[in-house]
Amino acid sequence: MTTYDLVLAGGRVIDPETGLDAVRDVGISGDTIAAVSAGPLEGRTRVDVSGLVVGPGFIDLHNHTDDVAGQRLRALDGVTTALELEAGVSPVEPAYRTAAAEGRPIHYGYSASWAAVRMQVVAGLEPTADIDGFMANIGRAEWQREASPAQVERIVAALEEELAAGALGVGILVGYAPRVTPEEYLAVAALAARAGRPTYTHARELVEQDPTTPVDGAEEITRAAAETGAHMHYCHLNSTSVRHVDRVLALVEQVRREGARVTTEAYPYGSGMTGIGAAFLAPEFLHRRGLTPHSIGYLATGRRMADEAELRALRESDPGGAAFVHFLDESDPEAFAHVERALAFDDAAVASDASPLLWRGGERDPLRWPLPPDAVTHPRTAGTYARTFRMLVRERGLLDVAEAVRRCTLVPADVLGAGVPAMRRKGRVQPGCDADITVFDAERVTDRATYEDTAAPSTGFHHVLVAGEFVVRDGELRTDVLPGRPVRV
Repeated sequence: MTTYDLVLAGGRVIDPETGLDAVRDVGISGDTIAAVSAGPLEGRTRVDVSGLVVGPGFIDLHNHTDDVAGQRLRALDGVTTALELEAGVSPVEPAYRTAAAEGRPIHYGYSASWAAVRMQVVAGLEPTADIDGFMANIGRAEWQREASPAQVERIVAALEEELAAGALGVGILVGYAPRVTPEEYLAVAALAARAGRPTYTHARELVEQDPTTPVDGAEEITRAAAETGAHMHYCHLNSTSVRHVDRVLALVEQVRREGARVTTEAYPYGSGMTGIGAAFLAPEFLHRRGLTPHSIGYLATGRRMADEAELRALRESDPGGAAFVHFLDESDPEAFAHVERALAFDDAAVASDASPLLWRGGERDPLRWPLPPDAVTHPRTAGTYARTFRMLVRERGLLDVAEAVRRCTLVPADVLGAGVPAMRRKGRVQPGCDADITVFDAERVTDRATYEDTAAPSTGFHHVLVAGEFVVRDGELRTDVLPGRPVRV
């Protein structure tokens, strides 16, 4: 009989691709799942997981926290792969090199950043290969202006180089430069179609939010898919569509029926987070989304804006400062139903939009654990996946356990799968697939992060394996291992 390095014994194994949902032993050799068996398997290490769900490691398509501290929070929420796709980074090579040199507890990867490239081409701002550089310049008007045809050609050429360097597609933050021409957006989508990799879009305003928008944000994404053949991924549809979710979902459904590839994602919160200098947070535009200055909270102080004057002052002094955007009242069932419908939509991925940690009281220390009280973020960074199972499965009954596992694993893996071969070995519990596995108690898993205690880790995840190595064991984070590997083309 074969002896495996590790056997997870007697758990409820869910493989969303084959539909397996049964008690099985899972044998792991090195970094690979070697066997899934109805009978007992022999292992050098044998861990009894009876009564627990054994599923693929969760895959987060929308992650902005790229240091060890932030990724440890993700691991404690069941995540084994966290990818920076919506914003992306440029150039990608230094980002991959830095992550490899420092080590990461979970897998990581990056798309090419349209915004960073545009900042360089249109405004002469040098890219920094991380999200901080973009956030520092988020409010600058120079990069948001219309590009000339020659500049658009340079933007597309630079993005093409990034794709050749292994980027996982193109992140398009068009919502942060909402007056750029639709023709530029289509040119970027056409590039992605030629490369066979997705685009990941933060949509510009819907026509209901801004009747003067150059193009409706939802129609722009769906039209690009139909006209160019590109795979268009619609980022955090819940937060950009807000109370217009039904109209946007109907549009996505229509173009899918016609053969276009449009995928969606959402997160289970009624608030977002971005730089306070974002174009759509200008005080004169807040009413378009039903917001007021008091809807905006400044992470550095934990306090909401008192009035328009305070909001304008902070947009001037700290445009990249992280800010909560409370777009829907989570305590109002009718309002929160918009978020639920975005999450329950056919084949919608769960994705966190995890935010970087802010160290309020002192110097940043990404290796410190447990995190100090002054390390703060959006609660979605720590709790998105546990909250999905608590709210959508146990409390609301919108999804069953197996379907929720699929939304957190196979669905996001398949968003990248066609153009990123490495993702075809993730999101599955099958022999030959990567040994990225999350083991949890479906009846007790829960989020603990709140708007007051923003970085409280989730509970109920008993074991999390990354490349066959325990990052979380018996509910405790291991700080002595950094097995994360790059995902790239």
